[in-house]
Amino acid sequence: MDLRIFTEPQQGASYDDLLRVARTTEAAGYDAFFRSDHYLKMGSADGLPGPTDAWITLAGLARETERVRLGTLVTAATFRHPGPLAISVAQVDQMSGGRVEFGLGTGWYDDEHTAYGLTLPPLKERFDRYAEQLAVITGLWKTPVGQTFSYSGDYYTLADSPALPKPAQSPAPPVIIGGGGKKRTPALAAQYADEFNLPFVDAETALAQFERVDAAAEAIGRDPKEILRSVALVLAAGRDEAEVARRAGAIGREVDELRANGLAGTAAEIVDRIGQWREKTGITRLYLQVLDLSDLDHIEFVASEVAPQLD
Repeated sequence: MDLRIFTEPQQGASYDDLLRVARTTEAAGYDAFFRSDHYLKMGSADGLPGPTDAWITLAGLARETERVRLGTLVTAATFRHPGPLAISVAQVDQMSGGRVEFGLGTGWYDDEHTAYGLTLPPLKERFDRYAEQLAVITGLWKTPVGQTFSYSGDYYTLADSPALPKPAQSPAPPVIIGGGGKKRTPALAAQYADEFNLPFVDAETALAQFERVDAAAEAIGRDPKEILRSVALVLAAGRDEAEVARRAGAIGREVDELRANGLAGTAAEIVDRIGQWREKTGITRLYLQVLDLSDLDHIEFVASEVAPQLD
């Protein structure tokens, strides 16, 4: 079971805050450090000092970490044109020595689009644009050096692109797709995804969607086992009940609710909960959503007390 740390810096974090968390993640032995791609806080958080850009952050972390993998859950297709985005991600992959993983989603948070002058198209158009972005970005990365890439879609047209730079990873960084759509999402995952992720759902919902992805892969002649299964869950772990309650309270959540819908409890409870998830859904990767970025001991505790029991 790969354990990864997943942060939501739009709720209030500077680059230096994220660097401390990423370095702690790496030192503690986790597989990866991930962040969201949002420009506006959610809920009652003050969001100070303001948003940090996902790919600028990851470029900095690429040079200030050594081993841990880096990525987004997930980059919003509405924020960036696919050609420049392919360049940015390829450059960060080069800067990190080939440690980037690329999560891409349709975009969804209306208020952040309004706040920063971005366009959020209707859902069908969003999916149409999303499908074209996946085709363009992966096509650019996988075009051999010395050849050109062209694409003609309803929303994006590229003519004789040199398709440079190339990522360090060949032929491309792993692509992560997720979401609960019953038709187009599984079909796109079957075509493009190396990993399928479901955030903040129950095991039964996750299993049903994983099975849809498997069926879509089989329908196009792809081995479903090529697509890794993962989930993201909110974390509130502790040495005893008081510490669990303190950590849940720090992020405005109730312990019982997190026990039901996330990962809350002592090390033994969390190991058991992860085991249930693995048995029910076949996941081999888990993103631990850490919302209190000042609590580095939380990250270290799970690494020392939970991770060794998952082998």
